[in-house]
Amino acid sequence: MTNIIKKGLALGLGMIATTQEQAKKIADELVKRGELSQEESKEFVKEMYEKGKETKLELEQLINTKTKEVLGELNLATKEDIQRLEQRIANIENQKNKLE
Repeated sequence: MTNIIKKGLALGLGMIATTQEQAKKIADELVKRGELSQEESKEFVKEMYEKGKETKLELEQLINTKTKEVLGELNLATKEDIQRLEQRIANIENQKNKLE
């Protein structure tokens, strides 16, 4: 459960600061309130931007994995299945033409 919460927090923080501009706005506000120094603000922006990129990648991978799982459960023909069937049909047509 703790890991799920951590990932959720990381996702939330990453999504908030997906771009450097958004992270910079947050950092500037923290500097204004005296919660960060200028130097800390630069590091914060860098960390948030990197976290945003990591989170985006993790989310894309999760979506791809889940999409493949769902499609697999639906038992739909894949592109490879269709190509294999097309090749079999072409082979059968060639054999038929040779017999005629």
